[in-house]
Amino acid sequence: MQRFSKNKPNFGTCNAVEIGNVSEERNVPDHIPKPDYYYKPMPPGFTLGEPEIKNEQQIECMRNSCKLAAQVLKSCTDIIRVGVTTDEIDNFVHNRIISANAYPSPLRYAGFPKSTCTSVNNVACHGIPDDRPLQDGDIINVDITVFLNGYHGDCSKTFMVGDVDERGRYLVEKTEECLNGCIQLCRPEVEFKAIGSFIARFCKQTGLNTIPAFIGHGIGSYFHGPPEILHFKNNVPGVMKSGMTFTIEPILTLGGPDIEIQEDGWTAMSVDGARSAQFEHTILVTDDGCEVLTKAD
Repeated sequence: MQRFSKNKPNFGTCNAVEIGNVSEERNVPDHIPKPDYYYKPMPPGFTLGEPEIKNEQQIECMRNSCKLAAQVLKSCTDIIRVGVTTDEIDNFVHNRIISANAYPSPLRYAGFPKSTCTSVNNVACHGIPDDRPLQDGDIINVDITVFLNGYHGDCSKTFMVGDVDERGRYLVEKTEECLNGCIQLCRPEVEFKAIGSFIARFCKQTGLNTIPAFIGHGIGSYFHGPPEILHFKNNVPGVMKSGMTFTIEPILTLGGPDIEIQEDGWTAMSVDGARSAQFEHTILVTDDGCEVLTKAD
């Protein structure tokens, strides 16, 4: 696991995360329809290739799964507070999804052991819920994906716990602002690389960095597929078309861009111990712009 020197840079108050104990896998009732990877080990989805153009029936299925994901994410406000463990958050999310007759997409996806990702402070993403209690001043990203009627809906938000210091609040607020700016770009014939260029300019203006190792992705009956949405300046070809659905999910940091995957194979921690924040929405490109499918009512 990540260890920090006494001479690490000062990125403001940060309760550096140490990996805790992970509880056993939660039960999914037999009547809940499950994706193929529940039954057999499978690698992550392939994100290169031609993006799918969805028809009206597929789009309506996406609206339903994304609406549920957004509702579950919004409901996390009821449980996130000082002293609550990330495992308790996972249990809360799992039960909300199951009660809606849906499946928590992260569970067993490429071997992931839990129903949601909870990434605290210096964990950039893919944090595994465990017995670490949230502390005053933490920031935590909760990443929710649900599989409902054969389609996945994906979103995330960074929550502030208790009294977060000024730099932490700045990071969270600017990261959400960055995502909203990216969404405003989305419409037919816009190049995907416009998103990365916007994020690069935004980071330069705000004094933040993007973590380039993690990308947005196409989504539908598959959890991850084309197109790849790169969150840094790039020249990768490809344009948005009406009927495409994909996520935009920038991770911005107060420190440097480098991360290190821990021994669990999932938890991505900043090398320099800096905090990061992430916000994510699933987007549908429409004839005259875009629709945010994971916007909570």
